[in-house]
Amino acid sequence: MSAVPDTLTRRSSPALTLAVVLVGVFAVAMSISGAGVAVPQIGAELDASGAALQWVISAYNLALSAFTLVCGSLSDLFGRKRVFVLTTTLFAGGSLVCALAQDIVVLDLARAVAGIGAGGVMASGGAILAVTFDGSARTKAFAAMGTTGGAGVVTGPFLSGWLVTELGWRASFVSYVVIGAAILLGTLFVAESRSAERPKVDRAGVVTFVLGLGLLMFGLIQSPQGGWGGTFGLVAGVVLLLVFVVVERRQAFPVLDLSLVRNAKFIGWCLGTVSTSVGFVGILVFLPTYFQGVDGATAQEAGLTMLMLTLPILVIPMAGGWLVNRGVSARWLMTSALLLVAGGNAWLTVLRPGIGVSELIGPLLSVGIGLGISFGITDAQAMNQVDPARLGMAAGFLNTIRNAGEALVIAVFGTALIALIQARVGSAELANDVAAGELTGGDPAVLAEQFTDAWRVALWIVAGICLVAAVVVHALLGTRRTVARERV
Repeated sequence: MSAVPDTLTRRSSPALTLAVVLVGVFAVAMSISGAGVAVPQIGAELDASGAALQWVISAYNLALSAFTLVCGSLSDLFGRKRVFVLTTTLFAGGSLVCALAQDIVVLDLARAVAGIGAGGVMASGGAILAVTFDGSARTKAFAAMGTTGGAGVVTGPFLSGWLVTELGWRASFVSYVVIGAAILLGTLFVAESRSAERPKVDRAGVVTFVLGLGLLMFGLIQSPQGGWGGTFGLVAGVVLLLVFVVVERRQAFPVLDLSLVRNAKFIGWCLGTVSTSVGFVGILVFLPTYFQGVDGATAQEAGLTMLMLTLPILVIPMAGGWLVNRGVSARWLMTSALLLVAGGNAWLTVLRPGIGVSELIGPLLSVGIGLGISFGITDAQAMNQVDPARLGMAAGFLNTIRNAGEALVIAVFGTALIALIQARVGSAELANDVAAGELTGGDPAVLAEQFTDAWRVALWIVAGICLVAAVVVHALLGTRRTVARERV
């Protein structure tokens, strides 16, 4: 099969296409990192707390993870632009309901709808870029995509924080509605493309995958809360994903062509991007709480400190793409990125109460640079390993792995940190308070040191995971390319 343009689309521009996709990626990334800033105000106004309030973040991440692959595969069948437009509408519409919500359950459900849209924007947007550009231009386009995603991650907390402070939490969701409207206008200049063949939708695959991954992520998120929900989600999710694999093996046109999973180089790039995220996301989400709880830093001061981690993502992705286009080995760049992330996590074990900025520059920059390199080269290199007819599917799978991995890291890192603290303080309730930055349940100096010890152990574990991943990814990327030939 080959990708063919939709003859109904007469006006298109590669430059405008790139701009439209990049704005979509920016909005999705900003919503991932920025919504957390609004959570305290949301809880106060809607009288919500605990798991119900946490789902403001988790519902978006779960839906984003579960629907990215599906939206990517559907974009191959029904049109990449068409799916991009539909899912952008879901993203903006869900955000509008969030802004108007008067009940926490409504808000959580609306965030899930916005997350479905976000997954589609990422998958179909990546497929649009892969169809629009090739060669070195594709590498540059995906490097720009990585930079833009990084900009969204960096900007999210600051822009959302300013909106929440000045105009209230609802304004932060209105901003996504405005951006979504601008994206929809821009799609007038985006060409349509789809696979030449349009088989029936793999409904069994769609249902089993969405339910399976959704329940698995639900189980992971709910497990720390206790009760039967977490266990049920984990077991049911695993069973359904196994059923999904069986279903896909029997489908002529599956939502996930399992040959992608057997493509060592493609899987190597997927594993590489997940592994760099493992070393980045836990620090990004949880380290600000440490600074506020242990050192008494304000939210703004903690955010400024984290710029050492996030600012490299604004410039390094483009540098990574530039190096690849000039002959530097993408395989060695990816390996170096993982080693930088592993080394940065190990280096960050210098963490202690009262640590100065000068001691944090090195480890935080190392992790940020490593992630920036990964952002700059992964998508283009992964897309180069697959047939044009499967670009949407491949982009969906890559982003599903990445987003699910990040959501998993957030859930597991937070749970592990609490468990490590509990092993030191001897109380689950106190451990939860300490992990949230509340050190008033005992001697603050002692609790701060115990909090720090838990962080050091967690950082060593993450460093080890990234080091092993560097070895495995380097081996996978060294295999011979085995892309199946296109069917015509």
